[in-house]
Amino acid sequence: MARAVTVVFAGGGTGGHLYPAFAIAEALEARGDRVIFVGTSDRLEARLVPAAGYTLRTIAAYPLARRLSPALVKTFAANLLGFFQSLRILSQTKPDAIVATGGYVCVPLVIAARARRVFVRKRVPVALLEPNAVAGIASRLLRPFADEVWDGETTGVPVRASLLHAPSRSQALASFGLDPQKKTLFAFGASQGARSINDAVIALLAKGALPDCWQVLHVTGESDYERVRDALGARSTVRAYLEDPALAYAAADLVLSRAGASTLAELSALAIPAILVPYPYATEAHQQANAEAFAVRGAAVVVEDAALGSRLAHLLAEVTAPERLAAMRERAASASRRDSVSAILARIDRLTSRIATA
Repeated sequence: MARAVTVVFAGGGTGGHLYPAFAIAEALEARGDRVIFVGTSDRLEARLVPAAGYTLRTIAAYPLARRLSPALVKTFAANLLGFFQSLRILSQTKPDAIVATGGYVCVPLVIAARARRVFVRKRVPVALLEPNAVAGIASRLLRPFADEVWDGETTGVPVRASLLHAPSRSQALASFGLDPQKKTLFAFGASQGARSINDAVIALLAKGALPDCWQVLHVTGESDYERVRDALGARSTVRAYLEDPALAYAAADLVLSRAGASTLAELSALAIPAILVPYPYATEAHQQANAEAFAVRGAAVVVEDAALGSRLAHLLAEVTAPERLAAMRERAASASRRDSVSAILARIDRLTSRIATA
């Protein structure tokens, strides 16, 4: 029997940096390994990690400044503090591996791990998980410090088991009070919601442009919930946030969403077609690249954020045609890689065993 290992995850800021880590952590804990998360105290991980049942150790971190500005001072000071905090966490937790899943909080921890390797001969293998079609600035910076880089081609993007073993469609519809005789459009933004998607759904329903026999399940984000709820009234089922979208996915026949890599991995795993609205301010336009890769397979259509309000009714009329929807669902399923978690566990085992026998 393999020995239990300790894995430290670094990542945060968005659900896309956290949910793939949760998928791996869930599998590690199921086989008896120890999992610790490192993140900041003021971003999304501060809420989601404890809610998922994992230990969170916090450090200081700040986005990397891209040009000379006063922000450079804050960047340097915060990440220097985070570096020393990371050294302490690594000394205390003694991890067998580090998995960095994205976001600037990864930078101080990964550099601290490399410093320990150089100065105190404590080697801890580091893996970077980069699910996006275009790597973020933190991932590009840290690539030389990593022992392995995992992406959509090498391992796929891990998806939480709860999504793969969701309740039945009828149970999901009943849980939201949705009509089992209608098909469901599941609309949501990123972790914090998306105002343009919210506005487009409000306008769609206000002018009666939702196709016949369709209904809407709409997750707005907490900051916009009351406005959208009041605007839609009884015309759709509105939620502020879902800790676990398994039920919503189980109820969905079509998704309207941003194009984060973890969202697209979930849609592929569950064979759900989509209308994708890439976040226009995403770093290096990575959501646009993600969406285009998904659309090329025939699993989605892509619409620019600025054009969503004017084009949504037309797109829905087009993609909700039964033959088109079935074809998109088939193409989404063909893009799925459901063994991603197993592939990553095998890589973690190789990394840790290599160090143990060195």
